[in-house]
Formats: sequence, C-alpha cells, structure tokens
Amino acid sequence: MVLVIDVGNTNTVMGLFEGKTLVHDWRIRSQKNMTEDEFNLLVNGLFKEREIDPTTIQKTVISSVVPRVKGILQTFCTKYLGLTPIWVDAETTKSLMPVLYRNPAEVGADRIVNAIAAYEKYACAIIAIDFGTATTFDIISEKGEYMGGAIAPGVMIASEALFANASKLPRVEICSPPERAIGLDTAESMKAGIIFGYAGLVDGMVGRIKKEMGCEPKIIATGGLATLISHVSSTIESVEPDLTLEGLQIISERL
Repeated sequence: MVLVIDVGNTNTVMGLFEGKTLVHDWRIRSQKNMTEDEFNLLVNGLFKEREIDPTTIQKTVISSVVPRVKGILQTFCTKYLGLTPIWVDAETTKSLMPVLYRNPAEVGADRIVNAIAAYEKYACAIIAIDFGTATTFDIISEKGEYMGGAIAPGVMIASEALFANASKLPRVEICSPPERAIGLDTAESMKAGIIFGYAGLVDGMVGRIKKEMGCEPKIIATGGLATLISHVSSTIESVEPDLTLEGLQIISERL
C-alpha cells in the first residue's frame, strides 16, 4: 500500500491506496508542534481502528505547505515506517508537469498535486479551484503545463475576519446555501453575503481567466467547501473531493 499525506494550514489529509484505489482516508487538524512520536501514536490509533498493518505500507508521498512539519513527518516515516518519503515540489515533479511560474519554487505543493491530478483525469485545459484555508485558482494548459493562478482569502478566513472586526455581527453557520440574496435578518444577510459573494468571486475570476487563456477550460473544484459553493456558482462543472490524494497517488506511481 501507499500512504499519502497532504499537510495544509488548517487540516492534514491522509490516504491509503491499494493500486489506484483509495481504501482509507482521514482528515485531522494540522499540529505544528507535534513530535514524531506523538504523530505515530495518532496514526497508529487510526490504523488500529481500521485494522491496518503499518508494515504493508511500501511508499509514502507527502505534500506540505507548513515547513515546520517537514522534520516531524520525515522522522516519523524513517523511524516508524522504515521508509524515506517523497516530498512533492516543483523540482520533484518537473518531469510530470512543467511549472511556468517565474519562480517555480513558490508554487505550493498542494497546488502542483491538484494540477497533476486534474490533468490526468481530464487531459484538457483546466481551472482547478481549491476551497481550503485560501481559495486558489490553478490553471493548466491544454499541453499539461502549470500556467499559474490566483490566490484569495478562504471562505472561513474571510468569515472569521468579519465576525472578529464587526462587533455587532454574530457568527453564522456556513454549511448550506441561503434561500435568497436579500436577507431578512442579520444572520440571513451575512450568510447571503458570504456564500453568494464567494460564488460571485469564483465566477468573476473564472471569466477573467478564460479571457486570458483564450479557450474554454474545464472548471473543477475541490476542498472542504467545494460542494457548497458549486451549488451557487454558475461556472463550476465538477467537484472532485479526493483530487489532492489522487494526485499524490499518481506521483507515487511515476517517481
């Protein structure tokens, strides 16, 4: 089996693959101060719950946007799994996808992984939108090149900023689409502004990016709020909830 790990600023997602099949996956909170021994205890607990033998893991592939965890996960893999992990970055994956950024090292590992998975799945020009801590737009050309992209504050970051800085506004649940754009109380108004507002951000960015690309790319979304925003967006065509894990699995096969 192959263990893949994607470390984000808010959550860490792990998956176990048998061949191309994702057989188990977990989402945990990213812990920047956890030791390799503490991480091993956590992983062992998750494995034990699903009766997984760690000795069956033959390869590990990791993408991370949190530099502080690299040493922790490197030591965990070598000490407890007896494996040297593959770390994803623009240099590691340049044979799989050219990165056209001025400085390829600046591209987040998760963005490269998503782009590789998206192109593997659709083999056409693509805009891949990831609704994570940040909302990222990653652009893949028809030739399978990573062209660049855009980064906006994530839905929850923007929402928290609103709650924190406007003393009379309550914290509202961002889990379902509002019924209307004209809210009839403060909570409804906030929900409409946040969710419909983000759908407008997505659709507006997609329109601008399409013009610059000069073609009609496939528009896909991933990340925790992808399904919610896709219900109110007029441009998202498909939601791919396991895109990052699938990209890591593809990388595990080819490197």
